[in-house]
Formats: sequence, structure tokens, C-alpha cells
Amino acid sequence: MSTAYERPKKVTTHVLGEMKMKGEKISMLTAYDYSMAHILDQAGIDVILVGDSASNVMAGWETTLPITLNQMIYHGASVVRGVKTALVVVDMPFGSYQGNSIEALQSAIRIMKETAADAVKMEGGAEVIESVKRIISAGIPVMGHLGLTPQSIHKFGTYTVRARQEEEANKLIEDAHLLEEAGCFALVLEKIPATLAARVAKELKIPVIGIGAGNQVDGQVLVIHDMLGINQSFSPRFLRRYHNLYAEISGAVQNYINDVKSGDFPNEREQY
Repeated sequence: MSTAYERPKKVTTHVLGEMKMKGEKISMLTAYDYSMAHILDQAGIDVILVGDSASNVMAGWETTLPITLNQMIYHGASVVRGVKTALVVVDMPFGSYQGNSIEALQSAIRIMKETAADAVKMEGGAEVIESVKRIISAGIPVMGHLGLTPQSIHKFGTYTVRARQEEEANKLIEDAHLLEEAGCFALVLEKIPATLAARVAKELKIPVIGIGAGNQVDGQVLVIHDMLGINQSFSPRFLRRYHNLYAEISGAVQNYINDVKSGDFPNEREQY
């Protein structure tokens, strides 16, 4: 049975492990700038992911592939400056770690030194395990990511649920254990069957964070623009919208336009 959650002064990788042991669910959201990160941190979020989803929601690209290492560092540093308590994890972008473990380590070192983040996140299992091991051996915490891995979207050709078939499910389980054995402190599972995610979370000692992976994992993550309703074009089954900021912001802007056009803004009280 879970107990009342007392938020520590600083969430660390060790704290996340303790939360799993105690049955305390881990809350995680994305952020890409100082202002949003400050709000999330003050609200009590456990983990902030500086996701390569910035490529989609901040830059307008269709996939996560175009965003660069320099851009991820910019977003990461902006987020870190707004955070006092949450653990900040920065996605390593496509092309910064695949196929070359030395380049992967150099990329991870740049992220850690230039953003002051707490950890990095990498997509893939056996295919990137050498890069994962090299980065961890340098003292840099790594969060893994399996299931639907958006950086491989052109290989998949679709954003459909992954690991429905036995062969792919078995590989995911093997990769999850590989990542844990390599030293990853946590694992994200994206868009896989809930029963499979539950099995992985039960077998692993490290926390497993789900997105479209059911409720039997150790925590949940969503993209902030999706859960706040800023992005209206993305509506997967796993998404719960907690607000409709698109409508609220649009309405506020329309009111501003009307007040400017009518001469009502600024009024006498709003002038010097």
C-alpha cells in the first residue's frame, strides 16, 4: 500500500528508486522553457523531461528528428534555471548517440555541462547499449526508452502500438533487462500493451514510467502541450486533457484585439 508522499528538497535518481520501493507513483511532464518549468516545479512535479518533442510542439516539425543537440541544450538550460526540486532529464536528440559510443559520450557531456541537468534520456535497447554503458561509466545518469521510439519513426512507418506480437514483446523485455543491467536509473515505456508494461515494471528493480502503457507501471509522463490542451491536433487514447488552454488563450487574444480596436485598451487607469 502506498503512503503519503512527502516531497524531498531535491528529487534525485536515488529518490526515484526509493519511491518505487515504497509504491509511490512518479509524476513526470515535459517542459522546454524557464516559465513553464518554474510552474511545474512549484506545483510539485517529480520529474521534468526536456523532451525532443520540442521539435514538434516548439518548432513545428512533424517528427522529433530535426531538433539538434545545440537546440536541446538551449531548452535544457532554460528549464534548469526554473527548477529547484524536480529531477531534470534531457533527451539526447537523434544523431547524437546512435552508432558511435564516443560521440554519444561527448554529446552527453555537453548536455550535462552546458545545461546543469540531472540526467539524459536515450531511445533503444541492444542497438545503443554500448553508448549507454559508456555514458553511465562516465558518471552520467541515463533514463532508457523502449516501445514506440519516435526517433525511429521512419523505420516503424507508423505511430501504432508496439510490441503486440510475441517476438517484439520478447525483445522489449530483453532490452529492458539489458538497460537495467547497464546501469540505467529508470525506463520509459511508450505505447505498448498494458499487460506487457506491467510485467516489465514487476521484473525490473528500477522505476518504469509509462506513456500509453497502462497504470501498472511506477509513474506516468505526458507532453505538457497535450495535457493542457494547447495542442489540439493530437488525441491518442492514452492522453487525458486536464485543460483547454487553446480555447482560453485564443479567447483572451480575441478580447485583447477587440479592446485595442475599440480604443478601450489602455483606459485611463492604465496610462501614465
